[in-house]
Amino acid sequence: MRLHYALAFVSLLLALMVEAPSAMYLQVTGPVQATLHQNSSIYLGKVGPGESFYVEASAATTNATGTFISIGWDTLEAVSLPSGWSSEQSPLYANPMKLKITVAPNAPNGTYNMVIRAVNVQNYSRLGNLTVNAYVNVTPDVFTASIAQNTLYSGIGQPTNVQILLNNTGASDDPFVISSSGLPAFNLSYEVIARKGVPAQISYPVFENEPGVYKFTLSITSATSPIVHKSYKLKLVVKSNLANDYAATGQGFLISPIIYEPTYAFMLLVDAISKLL
Repeated sequence: MRLHYALAFVSLLLALMVEAPSAMYLQVTGPVQATLHQNSSIYLGKVGPGESFYVEASAATTNATGTFISIGWDTLEAVSLPSGWSSEQSPLYANPMKLKITVAPNAPNGTYNMVIRAVNVQNYSRLGNLTVNAYVNVTPDVFTASIAQNTLYSGIGQPTNVQILLNNTGASDDPFVISSSGLPAFNLSYEVIARKGVPAQISYPVFENEPGVYKFTLSITSATSPIVHKSYKLKLVVKSNLANDYAATGQGFLISPIIYEPTYAFMLLVDAISKLL
């Protein structure tokens, strides 16, 4: 009878050891947040072809007995990537760890799997390695943008601003390039940063030196992937009259010396009054 109970106890103990989850974990903090255990899976979000993104994670974890270790993981690396992709493992002993992954520039749209590993170098903390599966959706549709006005007005040679609300919905923090075509006097490109999930309000100046109606194209493109691109058809009306000059002053750059600020303020006041009449 005692042997029967002993065998039952041993069987129960072995079952608990098999079913109990590992105490070790990987705390992922970006581009999404999750606590992962051995062989867990995580979806990291959308990324454009050719873009780079970072998998960020804390070095802290617990060992098999549940003891907290503030610097348990020493580096984060990719051990398996889709064909044509590349990675840079996080610097040794950096906290948080940041693994950089770059998507192949010709990657077709779709969902891709990667294998990521947190490493305890030389098993110093008796953690070994922790391996997880990560997924991303490759698509050029990784941002949205809205333009405040399709038609803008300005005086001759007076800058006016295209107001853009740019929202990065992807996993990458790669910069965007804003440019325009169709305006003979203006062809500058601006590089801007739009952090994931944080809408950015951007003012993009345009101008012309001759009166007329100018149809132009505003383009927003990922700095690392020309496939990630949107364009907008806009119109700039340039007139030589007092009201337009004052209105453009309110929207454009204040590029004159500070001693002229009262004059600009007066011009803005005149513009405001003219709109009420």
